[in-house]
Amino acid sequence: MRRQAMISAIACVLGFPWAAHAQPPSVPGADAYVGSAACQECHESVYDRWKDTRMANIVVDVDERPDAILGDFSTPNPLVTFGVEDIAFTYGSKWKQRYFTKVGNDYFVFPAQWDVMNRTWRRYHPETGTEWWIEHYPDDQMQRPTGALCDGCHSTNYDIRTKQVTEWNVGCEKCHGPGARHAADPSLFNIVNPTRLDYVRGNDVCIQCHSQGQPPRNPIDGVYYDWPVGYTAGNRLVDYWRLEEHVLGEETFTHWPEGSAHKNRMQGNDYVTSVMYTKGIRCSACHDVHGSTHAADLIKPASEVCLSCHGPESPMGPRGTIAQHTQHSAEKAECVDCHMPQIARTVGNVSVRSHTFRFISPSDSQKYGVPNPCTSCHTDMSNEDTGRELRNWGTISPWRVAE
Repeated sequence: MRRQAMISAIACVLGFPWAAHAQPPSVPGADAYVGSAACQECHESVYDRWKDTRMANIVVDVDERPDAILGDFSTPNPLVTFGVEDIAFTYGSKWKQRYFTKVGNDYFVFPAQWDVMNRTWRRYHPETGTEWWIEHYPDDQMQRPTGALCDGCHSTNYDIRTKQVTEWNVGCEKCHGPGARHAADPSLFNIVNPTRLDYVRGNDVCIQCHSQGQPPRNPIDGVYYDWPVGYTAGNRLVDYWRLEEHVLGEETFTHWPEGSAHKNRMQGNDYVTSVMYTKGIRCSACHDVHGSTHAADLIKPASEVCLSCHGPESPMGPRGTIAQHTQHSAEKAECVDCHMPQIARTVGNVSVRSHTFRFISPSDSQKYGVPNPCTSCHTDMSNEDTGRELRNWGTISPWRVAE
């Protein structure tokens, strides 16, 4: 057994594919969490990159970092019924920022959020017909605790009984599982590495928080949860979480009529419908959650990531050159502009990118009302205008852009 374990360990390090399916033995005490600081000594360079990511700073304790507050509290605004002194945590820093206050062991979200992109205040109050959980909670936001609705994804090891966490934010153990045994006796086999899991379980690690759905057994002890209670990295997420369903042709709070995500936090819902997912591609093929110098923690600039697999010389690439494929110069358009349009709304008029990787044509907009990348960029043109242009492109199939 020791010889086999050693062979498997070496194979994993060297990257042999058969080793990716090796199952680690059961480890007593592996369910104990120790926090990300315990990982720093052995993984210092990775830890130093991670600690500056948005994953590591989703929520910020303002007693420790008052500079995290981005909203303008100096100018009176009727939406803002609270002061800086009332804030316990900030949530978010890229698209929007919300503000949590603490009452007892619970946190609650104030009814105003800061639109970071447009630098303005916007009301925050989920209304009937939006989030599925609204009917199960009072209308008063101060009676909607974040523990059941938010904190499971904003922390590592949230305990629904004690309402305590190992750490706030997406710590190392959120993606690698409980780390006590590994910290005490480092081994390939007593910690979860998502890249060594099969592609379903590997992607589940990300989808656990980047998706809309419900636990299959809800309520749990009388409480309705909006995150996969009980899931830890390495498990099958489907046993703890059901993705929001969609009926083709219906526009809902979560989906556009043709099936793309209508709102943010649905990257997983989009991705499992993609050809990329069915081919076994992992989120980590594009993103480095430990941090990078590129947008969205990509491993390379966006188009370089795409073209590393979908270049003109690849069987999976476009017919002809990139310029022929896009009818745009590289300086004017990137792959993501057409294959990952910004149509998933997050706050106000700000939207984030789709993750289906499907091109939404002007004819799709005519049929389903979903925005398409052509008219979103060429705002002076109609769906009919852009559709005619597409049909005249020599490298584009008229059957795919339709009439």
